[in-house]
Formats: sequence, C-alpha cells, structure tokens
Amino acid sequence: MRYSEACERNKEPILAVLRDWLPPRARVLEVGSGSGQHGVHFCRQLAGLAWQPSERAEALPDLAERIALEGHSGLAPDAVLADPLELDVDHRDHWPQRRFDAVFSANTTHIMAASSLPSLLGGAAAVLNPEGLLLLYGPFHENGAATAPSNAAFDAMLRARDPSMGVRDARDLRALAQDHGLDACADLPLPAQNRMLIFRRR
Repeated sequence: MRYSEACERNKEPILAVLRDWLPPRARVLEVGSGSGQHGVHFCRQLAGLAWQPSERAEALPDLAERIALEGHSGLAPDAVLADPLELDVDHRDHWPQRRFDAVFSANTTHIMAASSLPSLLGGAAAVLNPEGLLLLYGPFHENGAATAPSNAAFDAMLRARDPSMGVRDARDLRALAQDHGLDACADLPLPAQNRMLIFRRR
C-alpha cells in the first residue's frame, strides 16, 4: 500500500486542531486523501466522526486498499470511515450531493494546478453546511514571500517539476475563498513550517 511519512509526522498536530474545531459527530469530506492514513487515524481517535475519503481515479485503488484493510476495525465509538469516492476537484459532477460539516485537505494546494484552486474552494463551499468549515493544511507563503527558507526551496523544486504547481500564498487563498462565500477565521502555525488555514461558510 502507498505510505506517507508526512502523514505519520503530521497526524497528531492535525488531530489536535480537529479536536478543537470540529463539532461533535462531524461529517467530514477529505479531498485528496492519498494513502488514507489520516482518515484511519482520525476515526480511531474521534468518537462519532463520519469521514469520507476521496481521491482522483489514478490514486483510488491504493486508497481503497487501505480503507478495506484498516478502516473498519479499531475505530472510536460510533466513528465511520466510508469507502472512498472518486473526486477530481475540476469535475463538478464528482463532488458529493450531500452536505458536510467540514471539508479537509492536506498538502494538496501546492500539488494541484493554480487554475484548480477556484474549483477546490467553490466545490467545498457547495458541499458545506452553513457555518461549515474548510480546513487546508500545508506550507503557505504570506504576502508574496516564503515564510521559511525550507518553504522557498520546496516551492522552487515544485515549480521546476511542473510550473503549474507551487506553494500558494495564504493572502491569495483568503481573497479567493471570500469570493466563494468562505470567510477566513483562523491561521494556525503547525510544526515543520506548515499551517492550517480555516474558513467558515457564510
């Protein structure tokens, strides 16, 4: 199965944020679930959590394998880890028709093309309940500048691989989110020069 060292390193700091911000028995859509390690871990720690993983078609088999092997045992009371959905943010018909209390996505905004960011934010706004939360985790620039040398180097590496990728500026994301009815309500520093940007649906 696909395995992410980054997920293992960041799962506890992210869990602490989820404990503070998610409502009881939250229904959460994860966009870009990757290896599925986040969903498994969070559902083992948070009672009543309903977690919906998703991925693009090419990554779906690895994600489905982990959910099948690890996602149905050892969970916290009343927690549910659903079978993964295919979700490409640029395809409107991929987004679920039901509503969620939160949308969570980790380390995706710098991988997806900049042109896909409006689709991510607009799609999230469309599936969130009123007052629902969008939580974006990862490295972010601020006001046009890297917040750490490591993030500058990471950005350069990404853009050398594919010019459409790159570490995004939190200021730009806040403005774009505002256009989609999502108000910035928190910017939390996390280990290894990462942050959690939290937006609330109007």
